Amino acid sequence: MLEAKNITKQFKDGEKTINVLKETNMKALDREFVAIVGPSGSGKSTLLTIIGALQSPSGGSVIVNGKDLSSLNEKQRSYLRLNDFGFVLQGSNLVPYLKINEQFKFKIKAAKKEVSQMEIDELVAALSIDHILNKYPDQISGGERQRAAIALAMILKPKVLLADEPTASLDSKKAYEVAQLLRDLAKQFNTTVIMVTHDTRLIDYCDRILEMEDGKLVEKT
Repeated sequence: MLEAKNITKQFKDGEKTINVLKETNMKALDREFVAIVGPSGSGKSTLLTIIGALQSPSGGSVIVNGKDLSSLNEKQRSYLRLNDFGFVLQGSNLVPYLKINEQFKFKIKAAKKEVSQMEIDELVAALSIDHILNKYPDQISGGERQRAAIALAMILKPKVLLADEPTASLDSKKAYEVAQLLRDLAKQFNTTVIMVTHDTRLIDYCDRILEMEDGKLVEKT
């Protein structure tokens, strides 16, 4: 489904070169919930943005459904980011002046896709957010905002859902709920979910755990 091959990333800091990622490899399958753990500054989020075609690696390649992201032009990469990837960030990343259901409609319209009401209802039911659809983000709780953000990320049925510290601003109970939701969504909607987190309490919900060590991923058993 998704494979990162020999990914490296360097940044220039004056005369100095900083190696954020050394040769890093990973695979993730359909319906798999993978966690990438490690301390702040270890390169977890950098790897996630490379996988999601938000930035290019210094070396190596990312393959999604047989497509090498480095072979795509910017228009194709933008299409891929909108349609094949869903993104969930630390903050809910919702538009403050649109109601939740309006945000769904806006994204569907921007993608020029057909999404049936039945499909929307199925996703809303899976996330238990039917009661907040006609509310603005500032009218709902933090946990509800994060569930709405996950729904927005999933509304086009992406092949891959990338979550960067999605529970960082939530208390333990809500964090566990979000982790369980991500696991359930992976199975129910045949989506690969890759979550970056430093919260080791959540790893029991994941199928596989990868730890970033010295710029490389190591699989934990």
